[in-house]
Amino acid sequence: MSEKPARWITYLVIDLVLIILFAALGRREHEHGLSLAGILGTAAPFLLAYLVMALLSRPWLSINKIWPAGVLVWVGTVAFGIALRLLFGNTAALPFIIVATIVLGVFLLGRRVLTKLLHKRLTKQGNA
Repeated sequence: MSEKPARWITYLVIDLVLIILFAALGRREHEHGLSLAGILGTAAPFLLAYLVMALLSRPWLSINKIWPAGVLVWVGTVAFGIALRLLFGNTAALPFIIVATIVLGVFLLGRRVLTKLLHKRLTKQGNA
């Protein structure tokens, strides 16, 4: 079943905001400053990777699916994001890769879990 354009685009934007939040939290934690340019520079490889993975997953059909689309988008965002980060001349130490994998997993898959739970709850209320 396909999503309405406004709905899947909204979820796509929420995912992008979560990736920016990931970058902002990391920069704050490591005292790199919270300038908008710095945050977007840190987030850029992951934002680009996410957009590629999300579009390949046909978001109008799968933006809220946890398996397999959500997992593939998450893993692809991390893998391609790290690769792009290295291509952009930044580092990617193992602890960073682990933290990025965990945090982006919680954010991207967690948003899908919450969306499904909210949808079920609203559907139940609508049928009551």
